[in-house]
Amino acid sequence: MTDFHGHRLRIGIAVPSTNTTVQPECERLRPPGVTNHTGRVSIRQRRITTEKDFLEHVQAMRDGMGGAIDRVASAQVDHIIMGVALEAFWGGVAQAAELQDSLAKRAGVGVSMGSTATAAALKAFGIKRIAVLTPHLPRGDEQVRDYFAEAGFDVLRLIGLKRPSPIEIAHTTGAEMRSAIRQLDGHDAEAIVQVGTNLPAMDICAEAERWLGKPVLAINAVTYWDALRRSGIEDRIHGHGRILEDH
Repeated sequence: MTDFHGHRLRIGIAVPSTNTTVQPECERLRPPGVTNHTGRVSIRQRRITTEKDFLEHVQAMRDGMGGAIDRVASAQVDHIIMGVALEAFWGGVAQAAELQDSLAKRAGVGVSMGSTATAAALKAFGIKRIAVLTPHLPRGDEQVRDYFAEAGFDVLRLIGLKRPSPIEIAHTTGAEMRSAIRQLDGHDAEAIVQVGTNLPAMDICAEAERWLGKPVLAINAVTYWDALRRSGIEDRIHGHGRILEDH
């Protein structure tokens, strides 16, 4: 029997319980016949203002990720998006590849993550020199910068918005994001990359592509693109970024 609504593809999405951005943004990217099914990593809402707070938060996400994958896989999904951004970048290219492989083996299906998906998108555009926007504290920014450098990209500039708690990432205003993107732009940057899956930047990034005339890659759009293409869905989706329109 074929799933009535998800007759082309069922995508499982594992996100932190405090994340209010991934689910609505991914819903707007679904082609006909594709369905999304969300599982949550249980973490507590807390202020993150110190290195200790940050590392405890990262560990909580790491501890809960497997259970979220198991729950969403039980819907017999065809592919999974791991929507925990920092874990996707943590430890560099080799550790990200190891995580992606271990989650895929656990779920029994392919897994897309923000780090490897963004690298694939940049390669699709033939881009090497980037500027990066994150919601993170400096330790998180360090992991993102190191990942991209190790993956072969030149990180020319990086702005971390230093949001004080996981849930407050989603409270970032459009004005704050536009200002940061303008600060990051320059003739030397071939693209701007936004990471942090709870940062509600997908529409802002698509808008910025029009005024800057270059790719501005939002992590949720890029990861969804990766999931679709790796699952054989080639539909072009308009209005949410050039990666979904052109590749």
